[in-house]
Amino acid sequence: MIGGGQMALALAEGFCRAGLLAPADITVYDPHPPARERLAARLPGIVFADTPQAAAAAASVVFLAVKPQQAQAACEQIAGHLRADAVLVSIVAGLPTAALAGMAGVPRVVRVMPNTPCLVGEGVSVVCQTREVPAALAARVRELLGAVGHVHEAEESQLNAVTGLSGSGPGFVALLVEALADGGVKAGLPRPLALALAVQTLSGTAALLEQTGEHPAQIKDRVSSPGGTTIAGLAVLEQRGVRGALIDAVVAAATRAKELGG
Repeated sequence: MIGGGQMALALAEGFCRAGLLAPADITVYDPHPPARERLAARLPGIVFADTPQAAAAAASVVFLAVKPQQAQAACEQIAGHLRADAVLVSIVAGLPTAALAGMAGVPRVVRVMPNTPCLVGEGVSVVCQTREVPAALAARVRELLGAVGHVHEAEESQLNAVTGLSGSGPGFVALLVEALADGGVKAGLPRPLALALAVQTLSGTAALLEQTGEHPAQIKDRVSSPGGTTIAGLAVLEQRGVRGALIDAVVAAATRAKELGG
């Protein structure tokens, strides 16, 4: 792994928790002592490289887990040091596979858009890859990513939209939870109870949608009795344009992802 931040930690812990790798199978390069200390504490036995070149040379699967503004420098540092059979797996938002391949000097590139619930094993990762990636190696990458949540495939042209929805979506959902909790407080609930109810209502509804496969409109209609409480609240949400605001938020995030990718 090139980069040892929160997402790298989430991935490494997931790989080990699922029994797909042992900590000693993972080599990380990160120049920041706090990141290395956090990894060492959570995954005793994990290996640290002194340079990105040494980390890249050690593995057949190399995760690029740096910030977008650091990606070019990181790729240039490892260029020429990757094994001939290696695949570069990038979780850098917005950066296309062609750009990654050119900067790192490798044809085998998998691009991944994960999201922050990977930290608790409930993430969503969407992948695409260059045609040079062998099927077995692509399957291995998907298996690894499956240790931290759901894995989907998409065309690379769709990855910016994925970033806007599932990549940025946890921020939008967290805002909704906060607003629901604030509403509960305004209506008279103690804040701890209001927040617990908001979180559990959201997670429970998401589980219901996933397990039943029902359209969200079916759930909404089922709880909207004529003249009842839910339809009164939904009418306010429609009047305030909440649906349109969420749509625009996803599109704005997707647009920004495209800008970041140049």
